[in-house]
Amino acid sequence: MLDPKKIEQIARQLHNTLPKGVREFGDDVEKKLRAILQSQLGKLDLVNREEFDVQTQVLLRTREKLAIMEQRLSELEARLEGSEKKTPQAE
Repeated sequence: MLDPKKIEQIARQLHNTLPKGVREFGDDVEKKLRAILQSQLGKLDLVNREEFDVQTQVLLRTREKLAIMEQRLSELEARLEGSEKKTPQAE
């Protein structure tokens, strides 16, 4: 989930950009902005940077393993084709 400090910072920035008349409502507006941000951002399917980095590493390892397996499969197929050519087939 998102860092609450970041949400507060965004809410404060939004609050500061409001016209002066609206800003005079003070903390109430900022609290409502924070709640709206929290709610809307919570609906998004987001991950934090740490989880993203972990999943990136998992994906890289998976790709490496897949490449190795593809290479082994190619070698096995080549060996199988070679052994089929040497063995005479019955008619």
